[in-house]
Order: sequence, then C-alpha cells, then structure tokens
Amino acid sequence: MIGLYRPGTSLLHRMPAGLKLLLLIVAIVSATIFVRTPVEVGVVALVVAALFGVAGIPLKTALAQLRPVLWMLLIIGVFQVFITTWQRAVVVCGVLLISVALAALVTLTTRVTAMLDTVTRALGPTRRIGVDPERIGLMLALAIRCIPILATIVHEVSEARKARGLQWSMTALVTPVIVRALRTADALGDALVARGVDDD
Repeated sequence: MIGLYRPGTSLLHRMPAGLKLLLLIVAIVSATIFVRTPVEVGVVALVVAALFGVAGIPLKTALAQLRPVLWMLLIIGVFQVFITTWQRAVVVCGVLLISVALAALVTLTTRVTAMLDTVTRALGPTRRIGVDPERIGLMLALAIRCIPILATIVHEVSEARKARGLQWSMTALVTPVIVRALRTADALGDALVARGVDDD
C-alpha cells in the first residue's frame, strides 16, 4: 500500500502533506470514538468512497489497497460475532477498513518524499533532547522502501513453493522468506555503513 503515489491535480493532491497527515489522524480517532452503529459505518464509508472519487483514484486501485487486510478483517469479524454481536463486528471491522482506506488515500495522493520531509520538520524540536530527525527520516524511508521488497520476496518464495508442490507447507514459505529477508537486511546495512551513515 505504501509508495503507490498516483500523480494528479485534485484538491487532495494539492493539499500539504502535513495537513493531510494531521487530518488522517483526526479522522481515524474520530471514527474510532464516534462511529457506533452499522448505519454510521455505511455513511462514513460513503464519504471515504467520495474522497477517492474526488482524488480521481480508479476503483481497481482503491480496492487493491484494501485487499491485503480482508482476511484479517474476516478473522476479527468472526471473533467479534462470537464474543459480542454482529452489529459490533460490523462497526469494528468497518472502522478498521475505513482507517486503512484513509491511510491508503493519503499515500496515493502524497509523494513519499513530502511525507518524510514533513515528519523530519515536525521532529525538529526534538534535537534539544538528542534526537536526530534526519536519521529518523532515513529509517522511515528505508522502512517504506523495504515493504515492496519484502512483498516481492514473499511472492517469489510462494511461487517457488507452488512449483515444488508444497503450496500447503507453511515451513516452505516462512523459512526461505526469513532467510532472504535477513540477507537483504544485512546487505542494506553493509551498504549504509560503507556510505558513512553509521558515523557519529
């Protein structure tokens, strides 16, 4: 979901990254506190869908942002039905889905560099207590860059597992993914050290 910026000229594209991040936090907190019924979930979902339309985000792209969390929401929903009610399950899963959709909307309409610059500037005052905002910005940039790398590793290992007829073996998936992820992390760390990033 991260790093999929789609260029555009909509109002959401033109809004400052800092304002969008602030509004994202406010929207998620407000939805968590005030949305209490399935009807309210539906109303908020329609508003979020309208925002995707304003931003000019195609339906296929919007749905692709939500697909990875559907299995998790299904598990949470079933659990909520057993311990509470189906209405509560709809609210919990709905709010989570809305939160993911809003975060995806910010990502799709904001350049990663703009978000990182905003975070770095916001952390400026923490220099007085020994925090290095540029280093934190670098860490965030690396984390964002590593997400698609890790997704690619999982996909490649999954395809290799299927080719060997081991599609039902979790060991054949998890072990190679962990090994390749650690090797990638080691190589990235060596590259950063070679460029003096770890120098005090």
